[in-house]
Amino acid sequence: MPVLNTLVKVAAKPLPRVITPRAHAALDYVIAGSFFATAAWFWRRNKRAALASLVCGGARLAVSLLTDYPGGARKVIRFHTRREIDLGLAAMTATMPEFFAFQDEPQKNFFVLQGVLTTAANELTQFPERHHPGKERLRAA
Repeated sequence: MPVLNTLVKVAAKPLPRVITPRAHAALDYVIAGSFFATAAWFWRRNKRAALASLVCGGARLAVSLLTDYPGGARKVIRFHTRREIDLGLAAMTATMPEFFAFQDEPQKNFFVLQGVLTTAANELTQFPERHHPGKERLRAA
């Protein structure tokens, strides 16, 4: 995970979890939309940054549509699993400038900022505790 994302994760750890699942869903769709809008904005200036933005927006939209929270369409991914997926998406977003070879261009800043914001939102979200079906069987015995 990029260093800045890790620092944000550590800094946000002691803060209260104030983002509800419904608000997290809304944020996910806003973030996906911002990637698509930015892809259009970058298209004339930097095609590699525009493609990276489309990849990130598509990944965010797909995961959002498949999550079992308010606003999810298929409910394939459990919401508590999203914590790990979001951290992966944040790291992927922050490393896109290197992957698409525009790390020395100003468009890099958008991806670094999006990675940081995704990490911060993830740390401030009220994720449910993981459900461990084996524990109920152990208690019942």
